[in-house]
This record gives sequence, C-alpha cells and structure tokens, in this order.
Amino acid sequence: MNVRCLEVGSMLANCYLVWCDETKEALVIDPGGEGGRILAEIAREQLQVKYIVNTHGHVDHITADAEVRSATGAKLMIHEEDAPLLGKPDLNLSAYVGSALQALRPDLLLHEGDEIACGKQVHLKVLHTPGHTRGGISLQTEGAIFTGDTLFASSIGRTDFPGGSYHDLIESIKNKILVLDDACLIYPGHGPSSTVGYEREHNPFLG
Repeated sequence: MNVRCLEVGSMLANCYLVWCDETKEALVIDPGGEGGRILAEIAREQLQVKYIVNTHGHVDHITADAEVRSATGAKLMIHEEDAPLLGKPDLNLSAYVGSALQALRPDLLLHEGDEIACGKQVHLKVLHTPGHTRGGISLQTEGAIFTGDTLFASSIGRTDFPGGSYHDLIESIKNKILVLDDACLIYPGHGPSSTVGYEREHNPFLG
C-alpha cells in the first residue's frame, strides 16, 4: 500500500492518496483544494480512483470533492452525521471564507465499523470519532490511522465550531486511537505525521 500526502488549499489541509501497488486502485482522503494538482498526481501515478473519503465536512477538507469526483468517477463517502454539511455553507464553514461551496450529495454514507477496500492492499476500517464534528471519522489500516481533524501531532482538533464537543473529542481519542499500538502511524488532517505512542506520552492535551 502506498500513501502520499499533499498539503492543499489556503488552510494547508493534508490530502492523502492511498493506493494498491498491484492494481493501481486508489482512494483520495480529504481533497480540500487544488483539485488540478490532486488530479495531476493521480494521472502521474496512473491511478484508478474508486473512492473519495471525507473525514468530516469542513471546507478545507471538501473543496475539491466535486472536481475530483467529476474527473475520476469516484464515489464520494462521508459519515452519515456529517453528510448534511456538504449542502450547508454555514455548517461546512465555506460561507465564512468568501466562497460558499455548491451543495453536494454523497454517493455512500459511512458508519462505525464499515470497511473500505481498494485493490488487494488497501483496507480501511471506519472509526466514528466525533468531537471536531458530529460525524468525524478516522480510518484505520494495518500500522496506521488517518485521523482527520480529531488528533494532530502534539495537538487536537478544535471543538468550537457547530457540532463540536470537547468531551466527545477526548473520548474519541482515548477510546478509539490511543488504544492502538505505540508504533501505529498517525496521518492527521493538518501538519506532520506522528505515532500513537508519542501522542500518548507527549501530547499536552491528553494528560
């Protein structure tokens, strides 16, 4: 399995391309902007994108959803509790950054425990990790987890947006992420990667 991170958009969100070496089937996690750049990388690697997965419904993680879906034919996936954000600029926050996004409808709704597969090598398990938003998710695979805006290197997601809950966020992190192996890689929605062991020991918000 290959993972490539692209920092995209004015808010420098991490967009991840994840693909199977053997079949070139791929998924895109959080195409938050610069759709042309994302598509160029897809073309360069000759990937067949099956899915676009949003870890949550905020503008900096969904801006290029429509462009990437239109160009690749991929199915758009988001947790059922964040699906309404795709159609509401006040909730996805695009209304406050000067360019309200056109409403989108997801192709598939995700739930706790769902599995997303691409080719022979990519198998992601959906973990419902609310707190940053009600429908925030993390995506677990062998040896790694994509945490969206739930957990960052030495930080945690904001909880002051609509649908946010500090209590829920901390519970999500402690019960869904920190229970994983110390060596498990964390691929967050912003900033550098980390490991579960490092965050358990050193993250100042998790003492």
